[in-house]
Formats: sequence, C-alpha cells, structure tokens
Amino acid sequence: MVANQNLIGNLKTIGVLGAGQMGNGIAQVVAATGYDVILCDISDESLKKAVKTITTSLEKLASKNLITEDLKTAALARIKTTTQLGDLKNVDVFIEAATENIDLKIKIFKDVDALIKPEAYLFSNTSSISITKLAGATKRPQKVAGMHFMNPVPLMKLVEGIRGLQTTDETFEVMKQLTEKLGKTFVPSVKDMPGFIVNRILMPMINEAIYTLHEGIADVESIDQAMKLGTNQPMGPLTLADFIGLDTCLSIMHVLHDGLGDSKYRPCPLLAKYVEAGWLGKKSGRGFYNYGT
Repeated sequence: MVANQNLIGNLKTIGVLGAGQMGNGIAQVVAATGYDVILCDISDESLKKAVKTITTSLEKLASKNLITEDLKTAALARIKTTTQLGDLKNVDVFIEAATENIDLKIKIFKDVDALIKPEAYLFSNTSSISITKLAGATKRPQKVAGMHFMNPVPLMKLVEGIRGLQTTDETFEVMKQLTEKLGKTFVPSVKDMPGFIVNRILMPMINEAIYTLHEGIADVESIDQAMKLGTNQPMGPLTLADFIGLDTCLSIMHVLHDGLGDSKYRPCPLLAKYVEAGWLGKKSGRGFYNYGT
C-alpha cells in the first residue's frame, strides 16, 4: 500500500510558478520546511515584490518567536527566482499558482510538461478548474493533481487535495505526504467537480452577499457585521471577497456557472462591474472597501 511508504524522501527542489499572493505564500512555506524553491514569474517586478513580501512575513513570524532567526535566514537563502521557464527543468515537484484562467493554465501545463524531467509531479493550486482537464494537456496525466492552498498560505492550515480522473494513488499519496510535511492538514476532494469543497460552498455565499448589496437590502458594513455576529465568521463575506480578489471571485463563479449549469451560480452583475472598473479588492486598493492606495 502506497499509504504506508515514505514517497517524498527524495524530493529536494520544488518549482512554484506565479509570484502573486498565493505563489509567494507557497514558496515561503516550502522554503521554511527545508526544500529548495525556484519561484518563476514572467515579471522581474513581481518576483522582487514576492521576495519582499516573503521577507516581511518571515520577519513578523520571527518577531513573534514563531520561527527562529536562523530559520528565517535559511528559508530566504533557499528561494531562487527566475523569469525563465527552463530553469524549472530539474524540479521534483511543480506547483502552478497562476491566475485563475483555464486557457492560461492549460498552456502552462503543456509547456512545463514538455521541459521538466519525466518523473516530476505537476500540481495545480487552482481553486475551481478541472484537474482532469489540466492533466489531459500533459503526457503524464497520472502525475497531475490539485493542491489547493488557502490564503494567506503561511497561516491557513487547509490544503484541498483534488484527484483528476487520471491521477494515480501514488501521486495523490505524494501530495498528501508533502502537505503534511509542510505542516498543513490535507483534506481530499472525492470528485473533481467545479469549486471542489471550499469554493463550491464559499463562493455562492459571497456572491449572495454581493446580490444583497446590489439589491439595496443593506450596505457593505451592515452585511459584513450581520454575517460576523449572526454566523460567528471571523470576517464578513465582502471583506473576505476583497482579500481573495474580486477578479478571482468572478472567475470562480464563472467556472461554477459554466460547469454546473445552474442559475444559482450566476455571478452578480455588481461583481462583474467592480472587476470591469478595476476595483479588485485589497490588492488594487479598492473593492467593497477603500484601502487608501
């Protein structure tokens, strides 16, 4: 039984593609666990910003005595950055953390599959897109799976594991063991369905909160306060949407609506308008709240 074997003992280098809020968080956690990391992005500016974010995050953890200064220094030394996809050719595990766009992700998986060593595993941090479809774009579909981290990655314990139709037991067990080595809790999604577990439940709730605002039932602050106090959530759904990114929320709602064909997943028109306006949430300085940038 693969579940009783140590399948990750030989893993040394992990490639992460995408230096945004999810990618830099994944790179940080992986490096802090002791793996060498190659963080790849098309933009030098994004890579510099990612390293700055990782450094600040590790410094905060060190200041709170959650990690040692030596661990902080060692983790930063393990992270190498590059804009060249070819630099990922020798990684043992590849984790894709690009924008939630199916055409982009399919292209990434095709390109990466063609250049990295055949024994490497390909994991996607997608929050809603079919793993089976991504795997089908490669010549190693049995080595592809979904590894969905939560934001912010250094603090959130959950990793959703999504098995594509072609994913082998061994690949899934490698991902499970790696997740646990990273100090996270692995929760498997039994079926590769749009939204998996968390976003299948979470995103319709956020979308309904936006409809509540759109229909003039209550204002932003009232909606968030009502949900915090009435359902004991740590933050309101509109605040959470701002933290996730309204463009990401819209993309996930489109995946749910297109993939499941049910009108209850139709994205709220107000959400689409905010994205059109460039009001993407905290990362752009304005969403349902104004972040003063």
